[in-house]
Amino acid sequence: MKKLAIFITLFSIVFTYSFKLEACTRVVYKGPDNTVLTGRSMDFSIEIPANQWVFPRGMKRNGEVGQNSIEWVSKYGSIGVSSWDIAIVDGMNEKGLVSNLLWLVESDYPTFDKEGDEPGMAISLWAQYALDNFATVAEAVEELAKEEFAVVSDFIPGTDKFTTVHLSISDPSGDNAIFEYIKGKLVIHHDPSYIVMTNDPPYEQQLAISKYWENIPGKVFLPGSVTAADRFVRANFFINAIPQTSDTRIAVAGVFSVIRNVSVPYGFEIEGFPNLSTTRWRCVADQKNLVYYFETALTPNTFWVDLNKVDFSEGAPVKKLDLSNHQTYSGEVSGEFEESEPMVFLGL
Repeated sequence: MKKLAIFITLFSIVFTYSFKLEACTRVVYKGPDNTVLTGRSMDFSIEIPANQWVFPRGMKRNGEVGQNSIEWVSKYGSIGVSSWDIAIVDGMNEKGLVSNLLWLVESDYPTFDKEGDEPGMAISLWAQYALDNFATVAEAVEELAKEEFAVVSDFIPGTDKFTTVHLSISDPSGDNAIFEYIKGKLVIHHDPSYIVMTNDPPYEQQLAISKYWENIPGKVFLPGSVTAADRFVRANFFINAIPQTSDTRIAVAGVFSVIRNVSVPYGFEIEGFPNLSTTRWRCVADQKNLVYYFETALTPNTFWVDLNKVDFSEGAPVKKLDLSNHQTYSGEVSGEFEESEPMVFLGL
């Protein structure tokens, strides 16, 4: 009866989350000699233009929610990937901390009164706040757990999509944390073993799925659909099955292969679910060597940015790598970034 109850619960989770519109996946690879890489896919039901940005130390920012916006000055330089140039959804800072935003339909943020007294920050800055301020996951968990400000969400401009995301972070030690707002409360999952996550369901239920599949040999059977639950199972199996190596070329290739394995084919649809999410882009962050690899679905090449070649010093210019109109890059591209006015984060 206990096994039946577990099966029914897991079936309910899989069925409920089978056809969510946004379907990202994130994995963390840990190899010998402190080799740590974080890879993710960005899957979205509509085109989601992405550019890359270089932000130096010493940038003054505010939370973009009105008079009670929090303010800070960036401690660390970083490279970030934007969505529509109004939010940073992925990136790595000069200390090797990586932040990723993934969709989570169940996200329910605290009520925020723009005219009230509570400090706040727009959700468009959530990932960048982590990159600006923290060198390690432990530091971020300690600070964000204080809940000294509200994370404030809103609709994506021009759409009926209310932004509902959760945040994952990882660091060069292999530590991991996932931050979710469930029923208006911040839930933090913090453990080095949390190396795989998908967009849905909430992470506590993802861990239950992982536990269930521990007794089913992945070399014999793996679920093959593009649902969040199935992608979680495949990603979890393969990220632990690929060669453990300190050879960067092999490790990066391995992580990309896992992310491609759980990507949604371009233009794929299921009748009755026309908005099933296509994979738009993929990245792998080498947190040991500080190299950020990137590829898009509509360009033929993978390219990368060596953060060791980027000027992050205070007062250095903000720079942008324009990926619009399917521009194609190859190899190391730090020299291709051009000076730019800082992007304006979306707020209230």
